[in-house]
Amino acid sequence: MNQSAVTTTPVSAGVGRALEISLRGVEELLPRDEWVKKLARSEATGQPLRIKLGLDPTAPDIHIGHTVVLNKMRQLQDLGHQVIFLIGDFTSLIGDPSGRNSTRPPLTPEQIKANAETYYRQASLVLDPARTEIRYNSEWSEPLGASGMIQLAAKYTVARMMERDDFHKRFTTGQSISVHEFLYPLMQGYDSVALKSDLELGGTDQKFNLLMGRHLQQEYGQEPQCVLTMPLLVGLDGVDKMSKSKNNYIGIAEEPNTMFAKVLSISDTLMWDWYTLLSFKSLADIAALKAEVAGGRNPKDAKVMLAKEITTRFHSAAAADAAEQDFTNRSKGGVPDEIPEVGLSGAPLGIGALLKQANLAPSGSEANRLIDGGGVRVDGSVVSDKGLKLAAGTYVVQVGKRKFARVTLVAS
Repeated sequence: MNQSAVTTTPVSAGVGRALEISLRGVEELLPRDEWVKKLARSEATGQPLRIKLGLDPTAPDIHIGHTVVLNKMRQLQDLGHQVIFLIGDFTSLIGDPSGRNSTRPPLTPEQIKANAETYYRQASLVLDPARTEIRYNSEWSEPLGASGMIQLAAKYTVARMMERDDFHKRFTTGQSISVHEFLYPLMQGYDSVALKSDLELGGTDQKFNLLMGRHLQQEYGQEPQCVLTMPLLVGLDGVDKMSKSKNNYIGIAEEPNTMFAKVLSISDTLMWDWYTLLSFKSLADIAALKAEVAGGRNPKDAKVMLAKEITTRFHSAAAADAAEQDFTNRSKGGVPDEIPEVGLSGAPLGIGALLKQANLAPSGSEANRLIDGGGVRVDGSVVSDKGLKLAAGTYVVQVGKRKFARVTLVAS
């Protein structure tokens, strides 16, 4: 975590606890002293703070990487603050350029509407629906009109906009930047003005947009919001941020058995980052569990606990128990505690080539024979199709009863 300036303002025990919860797992909290003052004012007046998270419905489902910031929202919600889940139905028409090296194609209104219908239902698996304000930024963005848009654009300079890392890189390398892309951070910042937010959350890739909210609130005579950024969750491959395009994700709408098995496929090292960012266990409990593993407890025990917690959250405790039993049954005793880690390129890669390259079969013909005999499993499921091609991602591959490998497959 990037620690900002040490707080010098004396705080009560309640504010100190709220600050500790606010800081759990965060990348940055800016400005920290301002957030402490807001917490103290809220405690003194009994007035909850307004905490905003915006998500553009760019895909029909949310994956657990998105829930890192939702978890933080829930923690702040449990402290008694008002959380606002903002669906960016208007900003989706523009397309967020954050982290892009090319222009993001804007979605159609029909695509946005279809995706938005599932977003809040899925987010409600983390947030408390009874204490969540759901808003759509078309409420204030569409009435702004052309004249309002011009007035808003006058509150920020092109020079400041070009300081943004992705814009700067694209400009210097001669890649196109469409004028409408400049509107995205302006409109996201204007959301903070419309909602009078005290704190906005986002991933580290959203820092520029979040700070835009602070700037515009000051321009409109409001007290500026604080900004809290969360790390981007590393995906199943242990390398890149969780992303559907990289096929290293767990969708929160996935079947319990699939969800459980995917959590178990992550490395023992990555598991502790996931505990910090995804688990609702206290930091003290996580530290105690980590100490037990360091002292000799099987790390698989901790991973099973995490898999069950995540599966329970998005399904039920009964579904998590059933998923654990299913995984054990399908693996015929389970995956060994220590199995070789293999990295391969060339995704999508045929199963026969994968077995040969991972040294699980001596040749392609032998790989085909093993598949025909039902002796090959991927993530616990028997492979029956010799033409199967695996996309980029991490898989537990089993040949026979004793040969295993955790294969991380990446695109060429």
